[in-house]
Order: sequence, then C-alpha cells, then structure tokens
Amino acid sequence: MKQAASSIVEALRAAGEPTRLRILALLQHGELSVGELVTVLGQSQPRLSHHLKALTSAGLTERLPEGAWVFYRLPGTDWARALLDRLFELVDEASGDFPNDRARLEAVRRTRQSSADTYFSSIAPDWDRIRAMHYPEELIEAAILKAVGTGPFQRIVDLGTGTGRMLTLLSDRAREAEGLDLSHQMLTLARSQLSEAGITQARVRQGDVTATPFDTASADIVIVHQVLHYLEEPEKVVREASRILKPGGKLIIVDFASHNHEFMREAFGHRRLGIREDAMSYWTSQSGLKLDDVTRFEPPKDLDQGIAVLIWSARKSEEKKDVAA
Repeated sequence: MKQAASSIVEALRAAGEPTRLRILALLQHGELSVGELVTVLGQSQPRLSHHLKALTSAGLTERLPEGAWVFYRLPGTDWARALLDRLFELVDEASGDFPNDRARLEAVRRTRQSSADTYFSSIAPDWDRIRAMHYPEELIEAAILKAVGTGPFQRIVDLGTGTGRMLTLLSDRAREAEGLDLSHQMLTLARSQLSEAGITQARVRQGDVTATPFDTASADIVIVHQVLHYLEEPEKVVREASRILKPGGKLIIVDFASHNHEFMREAFGHRRLGIREDAMSYWTSQSGLKLDDVTRFEPPKDLDQGIAVLIWSARKSEEKKDVAA
C-alpha cells in the first residue's frame, strides 16, 4: 500500500484546508451530492465544486455522476482511505464546525429519507403483489445467506441493487460492498436504507449492469437479485459478473423460474417470464463459470398464480481465463 511521497504530499495539501476537511468528515458517513453538501456547509456550489475538484485530483474523493446529479464519496480501501482513517483518528470531531455540520447532515438525511419513502410508497403495491406470488421472502433470504457463505469477504458487488436490500443483508460478511443500478430513484432509496441501518462499508452508484465500472477480477462475490427477467439479454450480465469475479469467486443469481403469467409483462415491466434452467446453464458455461447447484422454492400451494423462485450458485475457475466480450 506504500505510495510515492509526492502523492502523499498532494493529498495532505488538499486535506489541509478547513472546508475540505469538513467535506471529508461528512463523507465518512456516506456519499453526498453536491447539492447536499451545499445545504450542509452553507457555501456556494462553485466554491464547493472547486474544493471537491482539488480533493478528487488528490485521490481523496471519488466523483460519481448520476444523471443531472453528481455524488462524492471517500475512496474504498486504497492508500488514500488508510491515510484518511488515520487522519480522523487524530481529529477532534466534537469541536469547531464538525458538530453543527453533523446536525445539518442529519437534516439532509431526513429529507432524503422522505423522498425515498414517497417513491417507495408509489411502488410498494406492485412489490407486495409480486411477493404474495412466491415463497416467503425471509426464507429465500436465509437461503441466499447460505449460498453466499459466512465470509468475511473482501468485496461483494450487487448488480441491479434496487433498494439495496442485498447490500443490507450481506453487509456483515464483507469488508467492502458496492451496488450498481441505473435508476436514480432506486439509488436514493438504497442510500436511505443503508444510512438508516448504519451501514458504512456498503455504497451504491449509477451504472449499467451489462457494462460495469468495476475492475476485472475485483470481487469475491457477485449477486444478481431479481434483475434478469427485466432484461432483453440477461446473458450479458452473467458475462459481466464473470469478468469482475476473482478466480475462485462466486456468482449468486436469484430470479423467477420459467412461468406463463403473461400479465406480468404489462403490469410489472417484465421482459422475460422467468429464467429457464437450461438457459442459465448455457450462459454460465459460456462465461467461464461452473454452475454448482440450484435451489428451487415452490410457491404456496393455495395460490392460483404462484411463481417458483430459483437460486443459482456458480463459481469462477481458480485459473485466470479471459472471457470473450
């Protein structure tokens, strides 16, 4: 983790300014948009953008565009994060501007939560209707935990994170976890859920699950939960998951089994009526993954329109092999 002295000097110079130190202190509690930082710090957007540019240039923050929004966060686990962790061990955050900043941050979080609650209320009826069609959610989640394993893992990636439920479920098994989703509204909801649960090692960002921003061979576990039935070409997600998995890493896919409930296309936007097992076998094989096993949860017997849920577990070979794009 050792770094060139010039990089350390640049980072210390960037952090050695009162407003920038306040920004870094706030980002310890989770990623924030430029607008949220403006609200907390009471400074103009151009001035804060100048500070954020300096921090990002020095490697102390990461910039994440999200549509018309831009979010900032602290780096993950590299030398810059180690430097910041040590720095804030020495800083007295009970003094100066820090307590007032934290109080205003809580107000910003409440506003974010209110927005997330409003959005979730609008989609909750559809979710409740779908959940009623399959095996109890808590039992499926127990099976997901068993499939993932106890860890601890260095890094878990959740493709199509939605509300961030999988990040919350798996947070105690990973030193670092990251969720990816295209929907800004879903990401707002996920950030609020993670904040409410006090989870700081899990983060989310906007992106395409078929072409992620993650490094090759960077994840121990990749999970794809109830995503593939929304996609025209779900095999691309499987291929991308294989790319970012480390040798020996595991892919967990949770989705509906093949069914004939045609109304779900129009009612819920499903592109596919579940995922066929033979299709999953082919996709994983073509992506350089070995399919270990499949767990099937049949719907309650008293339902006229029930759907089975499948949990697939596939492992990447210990030998490094390039997967064709």
